[in-house]
Amino acid sequence: MGMAYPLIGISTRPEDEKGRYALSEKYVASVRRAGGCPILLPPGETDIENLLQRIDGLILSGGGDIDPALYGGLPHATIYDVNGARDQSEIRMAQYALKSHLPLLGICRGIQVMNVALGGTLIEHLPDIVGDHVQHKRHGQDVIDHTVTLLADSGIARILGQDTFNVPSCHHQAIRKLASPLKKTATSSDGIIEAVEIADDPSQEARPLRGSHPFFIGVQWHPELSTDPLQQKLFDRLIKTASRKQS
Repeated sequence: MGMAYPLIGISTRPEDEKGRYALSEKYVASVRRAGGCPILLPPGETDIENLLQRIDGLILSGGGDIDPALYGGLPHATIYDVNGARDQSEIRMAQYALKSHLPLLGICRGIQVMNVALGGTLIEHLPDIVGDHVQHKRHGQDVIDHTVTLLADSGIARILGQDTFNVPSCHHQAIRKLASPLKKTATSSDGIIEAVEIADDPSQEARPLRGSHPFFIGVQWHPELSTDPLQQKLFDRLIKTASRKQS
């Protein structure tokens, strides 16, 4: 495969009632703008390691909720579109990406998968915990903007070069207990974790994250939906890192 055209796997939603797998074209467009070749990964693959060995980077996309039984959570009336095959596939993808140093960007549901896969837990329904001071999701599926603030010395802040900005948001769950390999790198004004990455490892040489993994970042917002060129930088860095993996 050509050095300038890394293959980027993107997880899709499960089969719908008409037997179709779905993914917003915004993910595909963001990867293509950055110089990557998008490869759609539907749920249900059993040989995850063999599959991911063939790609250069991975995006865990947004979608329905994770089964609360997988993180010791409780049932809640607002939990929707739970799919066991997707949960299992994506959890194994996140675990493999961590151990194999496969560049990974988790988006919305994706950051939650990363956290659960590594032993963390989730808030089943945000309004029950933080109220509606910050609206993370409009009624229904509509996206709403709110402000996030990044930790100044985080990998994501170095990538974006800006600490505070508005993001498109559409989620009713978020990280409760952060998995120990991860560190919090962004919050909203109500204290909700909005981004994570692998914690720095001083024993490793400087990398984009200054840690032991070249790119392992999760964001609770939807950068693919933003019209702000700032958000494209996440995809640009993912593809740049994935290009290095080819060498």
